[in-house]
Amino acid sequence: MSSELNKRIAQKLDEMAEILEQQSANPFRIRAYRRAAETLNQLEKDVGEIFKQSGSKGLIALPNIGQGIATTIAEIIHTGHWSQLERLRGNLDPIHLLQTVPGIGEELAKNIYQQLHIDSLEALEVAAYNSTLDSTKGIGKRRLAAIRASLTAILGRAKRTHQVTTSTAPSIALLLDIDRLYLESTIAGALPLIAPKRFNPTHEAWLPILHTDQDGWHFTALYSNSALAHQLNKQRDWVVIYFYDDHHQEGQHTVVTETHGDLKGRRVVRGRESECSNFYIEPSTTCKQ
Repeated sequence: MSSELNKRIAQKLDEMAEILEQQSANPFRIRAYRRAAETLNQLEKDVGEIFKQSGSKGLIALPNIGQGIATTIAEIIHTGHWSQLERLRGNLDPIHLLQTVPGIGEELAKNIYQQLHIDSLEALEVAAYNSTLDSTKGIGKRRLAAIRASLTAILGRAKRTHQVTTSTAPSIALLLDIDRLYLESTIAGALPLIAPKRFNPTHEAWLPILHTDQDGWHFTALYSNSALAHQLNKQRDWVVIYFYDDHHQEGQHTVVTETHGDLKGRRVVRGRESECSNFYIEPSTTCKQ
């Protein structure tokens, strides 16, 4: 008989599949979550015990569980939450999620979210290894090492021996194509709308969400609903693009309209401005996005 934890995680996986189906996402992703849910519902051993004994390797050894879904299971076991699901529900609280990592208090969580727009543990892990997190106020060498160690324990990964680079992410051209598709589809009223729970006292379904597949990547795009976006009146400008590979491992970037410098008025990918400069120099690109 399946344990209560197994059933709870399976229910979340089924809910994700249902939401993705309602939002016309890729059928491959939908089937993958449903198959993983079926595995957990039929699993007699408690998945928490498997993770405790064997880490992510023990999870991946189960039928229909790849690296990405294993990371999801680890996140739910550790935090009780699943950032991807809560994002699509519209009730994600990224500052609370970041505080589940030992070494990150409320003030640091706010700094990380406001400066880097990070709202998932996977994105935090990437930032911890590609020198992005180093620049955040409150992050020194010791705290960075502690955060890396905590994320390794939470996500059940083997210790990393390399840095994550932009070579493992979609190209600037592709990200800007997704951004343009999202903005054009939003203007055309062609996207489903979700009702975010944060900064939405009337519970209005106003936030457009895009699911699409290009060049071997699965993408989800939506306007930023962060406190900083609302404070700066950028909630209809900043677009957060989440990307997933076929193993459901997630990354993210934020695309904004630059407000100063040589790129002023153009759409740029935060953290990859130099690549955007090179992109716009190419004679085949348009003047404005």
